Amino acid sequence: MRILLLLLLAAPAAAIPIVPNFQQGTLSSTTRTTSKVNEVINSYEYRTGYEYTASGTNIESSAGLAPQSLTTTANTLNGISSRWTGLDPASRPTWSIVKPGAAFSIVETLSGPGLMNHTLINRETDIESLTETTSTFTQ
Repeated sequence: MRILLLLLLAAPAAAIPIVPNFQQGTLSSTTRTTSKVNEVINSYEYRTGYEYTASGTNIESSAGLAPQSLTTTANTLNGISSRWTGLDPASRPTWSIVKPGAAFSIVETLSGPGLMNHTLINRETDIESLTETTSTFTQ
């Protein structure tokens, strides 16, 4: 009987809510991104015709400065055919001295068609990005 009496006198059980016990906090994150960029610039510059220049002192041309005849050349390389016209070196102007015994100079330049300049740039770039984020929260 005593056991029964104790059971009848016991207080009822009650649930207590659980509440977080913090007041504030922070969340930090860091993101690092790295990449490597390889870049190749390959440039070709071609002359598609000819260029003839002549200059000097105490000289004269027998037939003017323009070339008298041209020559045509054809070529096939790796299945690609090309044709160009150039100056026939045998027909270039002939020069003579105006005042014999006096100083003179002459410069002739003949540049034919073909590759004038080849530029190759091989560049490697490293890129690094760093992002840091901090969030602060309170209750």
